[in-house]
Amino acid sequence: MKARPTYVVVGVAALSLALTACSSDSGSKGDSTEPAATTAAAPTAVTLSVWGPQEDQTDANAWLPTEQAAFEKAHPEYKMTWKNSVVAEGDAATTVKQDPSAAADVYMFANDQLGTLVEANAIGELPPDAVDQVKQQNSDVMVTSVTGTDGKLYGVPYTANTWFMYYNTAKFTADEAKNLDTMLAKGKVAFPIDNSWYLPSFYVGNGSTLFGPDGTDESAGFGFTGQGAADVTTYLAGLVKNKNFVDDANGAGLAGLQSGTIDAYFSGSWDAAAVKKALGDKYGAAQPATYTLNGKDVQLKAFAGSKAVAFNPNASNAKVAAQFAAFLGSTEAQQSHYDLRGIIPSDKSLAGSASITADPVAVAQMNTVANASVLQPTVAKMSNFWDPTAAFGKALLSGDVNASNAAAKTEAWNSSMNS
Repeated sequence: MKARPTYVVVGVAALSLALTACSSDSGSKGDSTEPAATTAAAPTAVTLSVWGPQEDQTDANAWLPTEQAAFEKAHPEYKMTWKNSVVAEGDAATTVKQDPSAAADVYMFANDQLGTLVEANAIGELPPDAVDQVKQQNSDVMVTSVTGTDGKLYGVPYTANTWFMYYNTAKFTADEAKNLDTMLAKGKVAFPIDNSWYLPSFYVGNGSTLFGPDGTDESAGFGFTGQGAADVTTYLAGLVKNKNFVDDANGAGLAGLQSGTIDAYFSGSWDAAAVKKALGDKYGAAQPATYTLNGKDVQLKAFAGSKAVAFNPNASNAKVAAQFAAFLGSTEAQQSHYDLRGIIPSDKSLAGSASITADPVAVAQMNTVANASVLQPTVAKMSNFWDPTAAFGKALLSGDVNASNAAAKTEAWNSSMNS
């Protein structure tokens, strides 16, 4: 674990002295009573250790210290001492499971680590009020992303990890950008057919499944089968031959946007700055497009996961740790995270925030999660998916999978994943 020097903040709640006086006057000076004084209970001393990305705690004005100060103000019943260290979301499970009893009381994690954390007894089940908060704030995909195989919730999402579409607004109108085939009739579109994180979007949109309808039933396996899946393969076999289609391999999509040879491509918020620089005032972003299959519009559905805040059930102050985890995932904290660092919220209610609506990338990501995404499964058998799917995409590009053998090749691909 790479840790920065401990950052300690102590919040002191003001003590109030309540004075109540009772007096009576019966004409005798000796009948008066002395005022009775009571003192409010002193705040409870609580120390919480917190792990998070370095970018969230670079100085006192960074997001984590800001939210810790806000938590103190909201909870004067606690006298807080904070011990912050740097552990990125992607490193949380590896670091926590080394010794859950010595790990942070509150930490941020990527949802694909949930199974590991639950198995290590290193992540706490959310209390009822936090469960209600998560369900109210988030889409079904985001809620499921922090739901264990036991049906219990173990984290408070604060942002999504997914992809969407960037496009040149001088080439496509916002309405034209809603359909892939309409776009291909006018300009060059790059899509990474042989990338396993992107290719399934065509199939899932047309009814294929991964581990059941919500992606959590490992016994259900992969459902890229039947006529629906074969029809998608036939469509893709034609797509890769389209003169306006470009396989986005080795950065071809972004490079094409920069050179003007590509008009649209699919990626995530991590490329926003580069795309803005490439397109300038022609910069556009939107949720993944639909495509036309057998005369009907089918929605591409991107894989989505979340980053979330968890508390450690081994914490000496587990109740306060759970409260702070929920606080970091609150609507107000998510808005602050976006304002301070550009972290796009998962909270649905912020879709109408003035700062969000002014940002095409934030709108595109939030719309994708709400309308055009499916949970990226985290079950163990998902490891059987990536290599066969990449190989299938390469076979589409080479022509080894084509319209004449689409059904048989699709079934063989599905069988290879389920074997």
